[in-house]
Amino acid sequence: MPRDLPIDVPWMRDVLLDLLRIPSPTGRTDEVMQHVGELLEGLGLQPHLTRRGAMRAALPGPTEGAQRAVTVHTDTIGAMVRGVTERGRLLVTPVGTWSARFAEGARVTVFRDEPPGVTGTILPKLASGHAFGDEVDTQGIGWDHVELRLDALVHSPEDVERLGVHVGDHVAVMALPEVTPAGFVRSRHLDDKAGVAAVLASIKALRDAGVEVQVPTSLLVTITEEVGHGASSGLTADTAEMVSVDAAVVAPGQTSTETGVTVLFQDLSGPFDYHLARKLVHLGQRHDVEVHRDVFRFYRSDAAAALEAGLETRAALLGFGVDATHGHERTHLRSLEATARLVALYLQEPLTHGSWDEHAGGELIDFPSHSVQPIQREPRVTPDDADAP
Repeated sequence: MPRDLPIDVPWMRDVLLDLLRIPSPTGRTDEVMQHVGELLEGLGLQPHLTRRGAMRAALPGPTEGAQRAVTVHTDTIGAMVRGVTERGRLLVTPVGTWSARFAEGARVTVFRDEPPGVTGTILPKLASGHAFGDEVDTQGIGWDHVELRLDALVHSPEDVERLGVHVGDHVAVMALPEVTPAGFVRSRHLDDKAGVAAVLASIKALRDAGVEVQVPTSLLVTITEEVGHGASSGLTADTAEMVSVDAAVVAPGQTSTETGVTVLFQDLSGPFDYHLARKLVHLGQRHDVEVHRDVFRFYRSDAAAALEAGLETRAALLGFGVDATHGHERTHLRSLEATARLVALYLQEPLTHGSWDEHAGGELIDFPSHSVQPIQREPRVTPDDADAP
């Protein structure tokens, strides 16, 4: 029976704030991964980097063979310089999927080839009501309607060139995190740095309690999830099941909340594993974790990338509740604690269908059914039946 372990919430909060203060748009994640590696070493794990900079750390189990994986990602949405206007403003294109509506007013850092970066603000092209009147309210919304104003004395493309800013430079949106007295965390890029903090807190809880995982486990920290292919590599063929931990969408029409953890049953890529998803829900319910079930229509995660790459594994998705995802995000420490508790409980469980999942396949008679009830089949319709009145 797994133990519901106490989560060190102050430690998790501090880890999250440190992560949020490190810029890491997709394509520029080296610094944040260095920090995550140091945190893992502090927890007694030995991180290993892939050629491109994703990270894997092993939690040994009592047996060898089939493994499970937990995946999170450190890359965030951002932008990239694509041009310079005649008056020295930068044109930008998004990195990852997000609306220019939420870029307007964002404080940013432009990373030049040589440090340090240059700060600035993304503004609508018509940024002053005193100059443009009602046109500020009727101008379009989109990446062609915004520009980046550098905090530097630049007034022409030549000035920008002399400053060392070029097309292709990464633009990181400042997170500007804060924790309110009510326990809310308001920040850009909670997706997925809050997931990283929650998973690290679950590992810390296991370490502090001296509890061993029941199945050899790989923690995979990916760096390209926001552009769709984060966990397409990094996991081995003996991964029997994987759980991706990412943001759960809190919005009208969804059942996720800012105080609980959500198990996703389907996203844009299709349904998640029937057995594993329900196992996670029931595990949370048995231990009084606030757990919800939800379906996301416009969402994909590391789990989808792994499956599309051909990994033969059960896959599921857990989410901490986030309001205004990919915009002005907000979650609550209670949601992160619930997520960490459920991950820690899951890591103490055996594989979903142990004898079957330990192997790459088997006989039809041994395949796990959806329930212990007899198979329910739709009635067979014969040609005569179809013609009957």
